[in-house]
Amino acid sequence: RDTISGLPRKIVITSEEIREAVKEPIASIIDAVTLTLEKAEPELAADLIDNGIHICGGASLLRGMDTVLANATGLKVERVEDPLSSVARGTSVYLENLELWKDTMDHSEYGWE
Repeated sequence: RDTISGLPRKIVITSEEIREAVKEPIASIIDAVTLTLEKAEPELAADLIDNGIHICGGASLLRGMDTVLANATGLKVERVEDPLSSVARGTSVYLENLELWKDTMDHSEYGWE
């Protein structure tokens, strides 16, 4: 809405403006992925080298995100078939099996035991 008239107004946002707006969040995602890879156990690292990374969620839908991550990690990167629903499904499975997988996550920053 136009702030003066209060009426809906059409504006054009360029791809460069979008790129600038998402630059910092994407850098944070890349930092988190590379840090996680650095901490990976050797067996997991070998699997990642063989199979690559599968990305999901809204950020995976950004054009070129797979290429950016591939360049940052040196690994093959593919987007999953249904990236938005897969996040909810994966979270549900994790929470249903929390006791089984409790050691797979670092909950210390949340104060969880």
